[in-house]
Amino acid sequence: MGWVRDAGWAAVGLWAGLAVPVLVADPLGFDEPRPWWQQTGALVVLAVAAVLRRARPVTAFLLVASLSVAAAAPALLTVAFGPSLAAFALLMGLWADRTGPALAAFGALLALGGARIAVRNVDPVTEALVLVAALLFVVVLPWLGGRNRRQGRALAEAGWARAQQLEREQRIVADRARLRERARIAQDMHDSLGHELSLIALRAGALQVARDLPPRHRAATAELRSAAAVATDRLHAIIGVLREPDEPLPLTPAPTDSVESLVRRAAASGMPVRMVDAVPDPEPPPTAPGVTAAPADQVGPAVRGEDGVPRAYGSARRQLRTPGGEAGVPRAYGSAGEGPGAPPPLAEQVARGVVQEALTNAAKHAPGAPVTVRAVRDPLGTTVTVVSGPPRDAPVTVPGGSGLPGLRARVTALGGTFEAGHHGTDFRVHARIPGHPAPGPTPEPTPGPAAEPASGPVGAARFPAGAVTASVRPPRRTLPAVVAVPAAGAVFLGGALAWYAYAEARTVLAPSVYAGLRPGTTLDALRAELPERAVPDPPRDRAPAVPAGADECRYYRADGELFTTVPYFRLCFDGDGVLIAKDVVPRATTGRAGPAPDHEARMPGASSGDVR
Repeated sequence: MGWVRDAGWAAVGLWAGLAVPVLVADPLGFDEPRPWWQQTGALVVLAVAAVLRRARPVTAFLLVASLSVAAAAPALLTVAFGPSLAAFALLMGLWADRTGPALAAFGALLALGGARIAVRNVDPVTEALVLVAALLFVVVLPWLGGRNRRQGRALAEAGWARAQQLEREQRIVADRARLRERARIAQDMHDSLGHELSLIALRAGALQVARDLPPRHRAATAELRSAAAVATDRLHAIIGVLREPDEPLPLTPAPTDSVESLVRRAAASGMPVRMVDAVPDPEPPPTAPGVTAAPADQVGPAVRGEDGVPRAYGSARRQLRTPGGEAGVPRAYGSAGEGPGAPPPLAEQVARGVVQEALTNAAKHAPGAPVTVRAVRDPLGTTVTVVSGPPRDAPVTVPGGSGLPGLRARVTALGGTFEAGHHGTDFRVHARIPGHPAPGPTPEPTPGPAAEPASGPVGAARFPAGAVTASVRPPRRTLPAVVAVPAAGAVFLGGALAWYAYAEARTVLAPSVYAGLRPGTTLDALRAELPERAVPDPPRDRAPAVPAGADECRYYRADGELFTTVPYFRLCFDGDGVLIAKDVVPRATTGRAGPAPDHEARMPGASSGDVR
């Protein structure tokens, strides 16, 4: 059994330490002498309790409490078993899982002590106060100390477990952050590099069919087109490796050119693409100082309007070039925010991403097919439609990569709608993006580095407040109990001291009254002169021998001084209630009965023998 294996050196040391008071209390005169077999039985009970202290802490406490009750009921305070009672109360608080059995044990002790007080019927108020004070200070207070230690230990263990959990969570967060970065890189490669490779293949295809190209260059162009197609396939394979199957696609597209730039570049690469139904702004925006319009001859014919001005995305904006811009890169007017280099709005980025992906798919899956791009902006949002016709020399294949799912995730995340599929013999991509994006259905968010707190425990901000310590936090009633129990003990102790002073004062017999007592006087005649109470625990061990014929002897304090030894007066009465003897019992420091000290011998009527 587990509790038997628990009987190790700790149990032996505990038993040896608690056995010392049991062995020395009687020889030193601290407790009433007991026969040897009682001491032996007490040592055996202590040994069993030491073995059971962890497996059965309540049982061990009750065993030791039974020794205290048998030795000093109802006070529970003895030199022999008081340390054992406090020690096992502490161990019960340290090892007991529940408080109910401990409280039941305390109630049983209180009930047993109260029953003993009622049976004895000797100064019940004082004994009840002593019992309650002993129970509070010798039993309950050590038990609360053990409970506090147990909760502190559990809190420390939970803290270490929490730290380990946070480390694991931090590693998971770091892994997820790396996966998100890989997915973002893969998406950027798909959007930008994939589009460029498709345009390269498209240009090579257009060059291959040029009539004035020499045969040797035609073969090189065919190889270039084939290499671009292979590079595109390998790019998609790499993207598939970088992206986890269940990883949500990034919702923010990479910055790219405007819609008209995308269409113009595709047209310049040989793709038969055109923009239709562009809605002009009421008034074209003015040209900023130092900014010149791009020459019309740099714009592909497929996207040039009737007046030679390229159709801008959603408006009749002119393509402007800033001479002092960064590296002279052209920017679409109004598409780069208010200041130079400012990112465009997310909705416009998503719209351009739809056009870019649709053009890339058209170049890859339906080469040579005519493509129309329609971008319409209204006060409620933007509608983008890209339609590609059937290819000239091969059947249309449905795109099966990650581009269209990524577009769908981006558009729906802004609260828009997205459709992609066959429309008759054509393939159509249609997206509606609201002007003021509202939250839409989004993939399950993944915690990233941005969610980490700036300070404090690592990862603590990722968990709800109070979730860590709720299971190990000490109950709210613990602190009031720790405060209330000593306060109640102080109240009981103060009450006990007050009652003790009151009770002892009512047992004092004035020396002058004692001197006037004459043997032969009846008890009834002396009641008016005697105190209301006699001493409940008289010092019989140092009193003279009881005189012959005495039926009852009463002891009274000769001095009202408290918390010190005082002399006593003893009055002995026969069966008829007649005073037959009066004696002075000396102080404890004077030894047993004998000649009284000078100051006691000078008491009126003092004697140490029978007085008749």
